[in-house]
Amino acid sequence: MIQARDITFTVGDFALRNLNLEVPGPQYFVLLGPPGSGKTILLECLCGLRQVASGSIHIDGRDVTALEPRSRSIGYVPQDYALFPHLSVRGNIQFGLKVARLAPEVITRRLRAVAEMLDIEHLLDRRIQGLSGGEKQRTALARALVMEPRLLLLDEPVCALDEGSRQRICGLLHTIQRKLCLTVIHVSHNIEEAFSVADTAAILDHGRLQQVGPLHELLRSPANEFVARFMRCENILPAVAEPDPRGVTLSRSMGILPMNDHEAGATTGHSVATLGGVRLALPRACTGPVKLVIRPEDILLAAGPAPTDANSLRVSLARWRDYGAYMKVEIRTLSGELGLIAHVSHAAFAALDPAADKPIVAHLPIDAIGVLID
Repeated sequence: MIQARDITFTVGDFALRNLNLEVPGPQYFVLLGPPGSGKTILLECLCGLRQVASGSIHIDGRDVTALEPRSRSIGYVPQDYALFPHLSVRGNIQFGLKVARLAPEVITRRLRAVAEMLDIEHLLDRRIQGLSGGEKQRTALARALVMEPRLLLLDEPVCALDEGSRQRICGLLHTIQRKLCLTVIHVSHNIEEAFSVADTAAILDHGRLQQVGPLHELLRSPANEFVARFMRCENILPAVAEPDPRGVTLSRSMGILPMNDHEAGATTGHSVATLGGVRLALPRACTGPVKLVIRPEDILLAAGPAPTDANSLRVSLARWRDYGAYMKVEIRTLSGELGLIAHVSHAAFAALDPAADKPIVAHLPIDAIGVLID
């Protein structure tokens, strides 16, 4: 376990202020954020390359705040790998072991074990200059793991690799974390990369943690607008909410219909929100200005007659584009006041038959609408 308590660090105009982070181990933790958010600085504070101005850092209950990097039992792989160009792969991997003055048989045993685990035995006598990006990455990882750290810190470990190599290395990192029961903190700005390895994640912006939790919570229950946008939600809509604990009646005149006529007075949510000429049922009681967060993949589109269920709208297709794994579709209500982005499968898009100009219905499930209150 690593605990950072009230960490403060300032460099130039940037500052980490009273940052608190706890990563129970062993787990794979991904630190996300845009460039310049402070991810690398935080990592360097944790491993001791930068001394914090105040606060404390504990690893497995031991206060390491004032210790040098080599005394913290941390393995660190920087973004540029920092390999020694004048040494072979073997020389790079066993460098720390020799500095620690371990017995030759211990060095040989550890070197053989880590080289086998990372499948780089055939590279041991190669020079660094002739290695590919993936080979350099595995060499740097081996140099960190051979020291048998309790915590492994990885700074953008696959950002310089092509897509195929990135996927293979991420799979390898996840396997190693499980096999060695390590706590890993992996810095990235790539959401797909995070989903391929993470147990838990945090989003950092301007030196402040915005949200910490499982990735599905960051995706589906963002704490604020920054988190929602970082997690690529394209529908963040200002609205005005009205609470109605007795139940919400949705009218045909507003473009939202009840399940059927005899259910016109049924409860469909705890509040209603007005935006763009329509009213939507919300999953929580609130009032006043709010922002609705609706993920594009949660919007359901279908060709057919007038909508017959709650939170369904008559819409038209404004434009669409093929993104390979899905179709990105821009839709607008018939009044033109409200626009949304939906991600649909190719099969679902084909069923809409856009060339035929059929009536389209968009359904926004109540439990898929997030509500942000400033």
